[in-house]
Formats: sequence, structure tokens, C-alpha cells
Amino acid sequence: MKHQLKCVAIIPARYASTRFSGKPLAMLGGKTVIERVYEKAVATLGEAYVATDDERIREAVCRFGGKAVMTSDQHRSGTDRIAEAARIIGTDADVIVNIQGDEPFIHASQIEAAIGCFDDPETQIATLGKPFTTDKDFQALSNPNSPKLVTDLRGFALYFSRSVIPYVRGKETSEWIASHTFLKHIGLYAYRRDVLQAVTLLKPSPLEVAESLEQLRWLQNGYRIRVATTDLETVGIDTPEDLQKAAAMLAEFDEKR
Repeated sequence: MKHQLKCVAIIPARYASTRFSGKPLAMLGGKTVIERVYEKAVATLGEAYVATDDERIREAVCRFGGKAVMTSDQHRSGTDRIAEAARIIGTDADVIVNIQGDEPFIHASQIEAAIGCFDDPETQIATLGKPFTTDKDFQALSNPNSPKLVTDLRGFALYFSRSVIPYVRGKETSEWIASHTFLKHIGLYAYRRDVLQAVTLLKPSPLEVAESLEQLRWLQNGYRIRVATTDLETVGIDTPEDLQKAAAMLAEFDEKR
């Protein structure tokens, strides 16, 4: 699928992680996690770079024929890292897509959906939301590690929260999922090139500090974040246990092919 806009994927990847050190280089079905993410990005957009602060990751990416950019080890977020990488590359892409380096199961359709948001000239940043399905219970809905979001009627984000939003008045919490379509935030982002550079200059905002959600900094500073919906689940790898689950998923997928 060809886009009218020129797009490039930049994949932030750190070696140091409190819960899973070295996870970009962890093996998953005979390939490293970062190679699987890179393959998905290139297959969808045609051009991708890994932005890292670790020579081991850079070398691994070069070994499988990928493109890597060395960035500062002082960045506090993946957004800052990909913004520096974009400057180093000197890209003229209209849209830069931030694909998490620990999301080997990201779907091409999800990347395409985010990019499609830029058909609206008002869109400055795009991200994804996935409806919670009715088989989920309130415990899953209220998990603070699974941020929720609400949008206006045109699909622009109004707010992101670790709390359940909105509150459903007059019903037991066990009835909430069936009473309203709640959206789980999927952390893929796409930015217009100039917007990416601009948001990295912003100071942390009060809402961001309260919820520990970086996207609230952009929202509180007036940036327009368009939300595309997806019915597909992504599986991030944050711990060694997540890697084991991902390996089982991959094996099951290969068996079905």
C-alpha cells in the first residue's frame, strides 16, 4: 500500500531495562526481538531505523542488514530518542512512526491505521486505541498498567488515564464493560516531523506527572492527537516471562500456517 505522505519508522531500543536487561537482543523463534520488530516496520513502510544508545544493539542490527543510529544515553523517553535519530538521519519524511522495540507482534494494519489519521490535516500526532471486549472483567479494565483513553466524536483524544474512564453512573462495576465501549491505549505513535521536534522541547506537564503518561504533556499543551481504533491485540515484552509467552504464541502461529 502506497502512502501520499512519506513515512519512516524509527524504533527506540535500549539495552538497560529494570525488568528485562538486554531484551531487544533476546531470541524469539530464532531471531532477536529487535529483528522481528524491524522486519515488520520495513515490510509496512519500506524504511526503518533502530535508534539505540548501546553498541551491542547497533552491531546486532547491522548484522541482520538493518539500519541503526547511535543516540545519547541521557534520553528520558523513546520520543526524545527518535527525535534525535530523525535529526541525525536528516529525514525528509512527512510522518515519523515510533514503533516500540519490544512489540514483535505489531500488525501492519495497525501501522497503516495510525498513518491514515494524517489524511486529516488537523492531526498532529496519531496513536491507537483497542476496545475492551465484553469477555474482560472489571479487574482487567481497572489495571493501572493498561492506560485507557477517551476521544471526541471525531476521534481526537480528550484524555488518557490509568484510571477507568469514563465512570459509568448508576451501574455496578461488573456491568460497565457491557454498558460502554472502553478504549485501551496501544502505545504506537506517529508524528508529523515538525511536531515530533516541537514536543521534545516541552517541559513535563502537571497531568503527565500525576499519571506518568507522556502523551498527557502533548495533550495539555494543545496538540491534537488522533486515535485510530484496532481490534488486534499487541503483545509487548517487558519481562522474561513475557518472552516465554511470546515464544508460545509464535510457535502456535507457525503451526497454523
